[in-house]
Amino acid sequence: MKTLGEVLTLASQFLKERQHIRARRAAEELIAHLLKLKRLDLYMQFDRPMVEGELEELRALLKRAAKGEPFEYLTGEMFFYHCALAITSDVLIPRPETEILVDIACKQLQKEDLVGKTAWDLCTGSGCIGIAVKKACPELQVVLSDISNAALGVAAANAQRNGVEVELLLGDFLEPFGSRKADFVFCNPPYISKNQYNGLDGSVKNFEPKQALVAEEEGLSFYRRLKDALPQHLHPGAKIYLELGAGQGQDLIQLFSGPEWRKAYLEKDWAGHDRFFFLEFE
Repeated sequence: MKTLGEVLTLASQFLKERQHIRARRAAEELIAHLLKLKRLDLYMQFDRPMVEGELEELRALLKRAAKGEPFEYLTGEMFFYHCALAITSDVLIPRPETEILVDIACKQLQKEDLVGKTAWDLCTGSGCIGIAVKKACPELQVVLSDISNAALGVAAANAQRNGVEVELLLGDFLEPFGSRKADFVFCNPPYISKNQYNGLDGSVKNFEPKQALVAEEEGLSFYRRLKDALPQHLHPGAKIYLELGAGQGQDLIQLFSGPEWRKAYLEKDWAGHDRFFFLEFE
């Protein structure tokens, strides 16, 4: 029977031999997840024996990690803006940049009277945006939509996990909303062009759902559909919160330059890149 310390050394060596760029850290995180410990607590329990069942589970995780599978898929969970989320390969892994979008939006929303107001989270995936907004602003009526039934299943589980009530709609784009209208719309749509997709890191390209990443027309097709169809689904003064890809900022400024938009402006991420696009409807 091997001790935790011995297993950590062997696991780190296994990943290092397979060119894992964070071999030691990845081994620590996987063992901590498996044993339900904090990563730093491992070093206080080096003499703890690991039983065969634990070792079998760890071997399976290490083999997946060695192939480049993201940590969030290996553990099946992550934290996002005060929410504990289940994550499966049916949904994109939420990025820290999306937390910035949620933080900006929530700080604005919490200054408003939200009673009777509705927020939509289009292309919801794991539900991370809509669930985080609902948790921060419980008086809002929040609707999550996605074209993927599997993704909606993940979002439903995450809503329950975080104790929030949201509505879920299955369908493409705005179709499932019929003639309904919203006061706030959130969307982190597919915005990567086919050429950009070919150059993505294998941890993304080989594991995350392509449907949620790639868009036609150099990554702009979803925004063009929004520009044409969204106005009829908005209450006066509605606010839109979008995430965008690298170099798309000026395209969106031009695209949404019509008189129906009272405001249209970009915000930067922590790296100083245009990452978010906000609109206000007349």
